[in-house]
Amino acid sequence: MIHKIKNLGPGLLFAGAAIGVSHLVQSTRAGADFGLGLLWALLLVNLFKYPFFQFGPRYATATGESLLDGYKKLGKGILITYFILSIATMFTIQTAVTIVTAGLASTLFGDFISIEIWTIIILLICLSLLLLGKYKLLDKLIKIIVLTLTISTIIAVYMAYSKNSTPLSIKQILPSNSLEIAFLIAFMGWMPAPLDISVWQSLWAIEKNKETKEYTPKSALFDFNIGYLSTIFIGVGFLMLGTFVMFNSGETFSNSAAVFSGQLINMYTNSLGNWAHYIIAIAAFTTMFSTTITTLDASPRAMNRTTELLFQKSSKYGYLIWLIILTIGTICIFFFLNSEMGLLIKIATILSFITAPFYAIINYKLISSVHTPLAWRPSMQLHVLSWLGIIFLTGFSIWYLSTL
Repeated sequence: MIHKIKNLGPGLLFAGAAIGVSHLVQSTRAGADFGLGLLWALLLVNLFKYPFFQFGPRYATATGESLLDGYKKLGKGILITYFILSIATMFTIQTAVTIVTAGLASTLFGDFISIEIWTIIILLICLSLLLLGKYKLLDKLIKIIVLTLTISTIIAVYMAYSKNSTPLSIKQILPSNSLEIAFLIAFMGWMPAPLDISVWQSLWAIEKNKETKEYTPKSALFDFNIGYLSTIFIGVGFLMLGTFVMFNSGETFSNSAAVFSGQLINMYTNSLGNWAHYIIAIAAFTTMFSTTITTLDASPRAMNRTTELLFQKSSKYGYLIWLIILTIGTICIFFFLNSEMGLLIKIATILSFITAPFYAIINYKLISSVHTPLAWRPSMQLHVLSWLGIIFLTGFSIWYLSTL
């Protein structure tokens, strides 16, 4: 068992990247607006996305190469499509998560400096950690972050439940009007994460294998399952927090990052007591900081490998160049759209859901192909779950587009 715990890493990095806006913002809002009525959506989307995320570490450890290498084997056009989709979303995603993190930093540590300065400070801290410590530091840091996040979330949920006096309804709701449908798609878009994170997971698995040669397909799947279950557990936790504390409160959320963060923390504090301020603030900030640093590492890592494969030329400074491009791009978008946090998150999450069928299909096609060793191709149960997942993701995307 100790050996298995020692090999944990990429699965927890997945959890660190996934547990962010989808949980803190979207899950809390789902609970605040619908109570436990969207629990079905949270559980279903986690179930149907599971195989496509799992195929990342499965393929990487079985073949020794990333999903991006596999995409190229399926056809250069697929890799080019991935590159275009990534360019279209990476800056928006990084800006969305960094804005929320900066807002929480301002709430937790004080607003003696502006939200803009907090954003730059957070990005520079993350940039420094990645450049100095690289994957090894990120691997160690994320274990502490996920543990802190889990403990603080459990405490907050327990205390919110013990203070709740309103009868809870478990009646499930299917949104009907266009605004509610848009929220549902956005909620599922990043729950537990966008499907392209499967690519990041495969790259992290390769890095882990460089660190320890004992990171086999079997240990990779155990690691991934621990991380994935953590995202579901904490997602349900934030949904319950939103329900216990905010449901039927009549409060509306601001689109400003600083105001939203203050509202979120104050709602919990007002309902649970002043003692809860720092527990909720630490849980929220830890959630978003882990997402900020993991996405800042993963997108440049993926873009660097994509350009290497497309142009058949590697660069010693490729990762660094993409890291700087993403940091500068994030700061530029932030200064132009600081007051539009809600719009940024909505755009990023809806784009992630609409593109989900693309990643689901190519991941399934790759893991079922001759490019994957026979022993590590999906079982019949996983084949069936994959087919159902593709139908689910495609069906909901078409339903959403038909309501526009």
